[in-house]
Amino acid sequence: MVSSALQITGLLIGGIGVIGTFAVTGMPQWRVSAFIENNIIVFETIWEGLWMHCIRQANIRMQCKVYDSMLALSPDLQASRGLMCAGSVLSFLAFIIAIIGMKCTRCAQSSWQAKDCIILTAGLLFILSGAVELIPVCWVANTIISDFYNPIVNVAQKRELGEALYLGWVAAFCLIAAGAIFCCFCRCCEKTRSYGHSAPTHYCTHNQRLHRKTESSYSKSQYV
Repeated sequence: MVSSALQITGLLIGGIGVIGTFAVTGMPQWRVSAFIENNIIVFETIWEGLWMHCIRQANIRMQCKVYDSMLALSPDLQASRGLMCAGSVLSFLAFIIAIIGMKCTRCAQSSWQAKDCIILTAGLLFILSGAVELIPVCWVANTIISDFYNPIVNVAQKRELGEALYLGWVAAFCLIAAGAIFCCFCRCCEKTRSYGHSAPTHYCTHNQRLHRKTESSYSKSQYV
């Protein structure tokens, strides 16, 4: 009962991480315009994402345009495209594998050893997808902070951390937490099964000793 609840908890946390990863990949709020110093154009907000940039005017109208060329993006956003797509695929694959490896799902000719291998694979994929997602999120955040405090960069070109970055950190944490839960669950199951297999061996050896003692007593009585 406890193991099933632990698996369901890991699957729910992993599902939240998968949904968050897909949302972060498509959101345009990676870089948000900063209203500092002489930048008094506060009625217009600029969003820059991996696939498009948007301009929102006074919370009324929003216009978005897809980037004309990938070469027009900065190096961090170019790399973030590939890494986020890879993280999305890995997280979704880990979620499907975790569903297959759960105890409540039954597959043809599936043993508990096969289930443990599947759960362990899902856990490792969750951790890998979370690490892959952390790289672009932290990279873009570091670039934004460096440009913000760089006096050479023009004030109009400075940006702030967008909502997509914060959501990316949460999603990556959920993926890594789900992977840790599945890996720890598999480790605990191996220990309990090893203890369970070792106990009958001692019991059998104890019975064999009793049987030998009774045989020796019978032989002595027969001799007398």
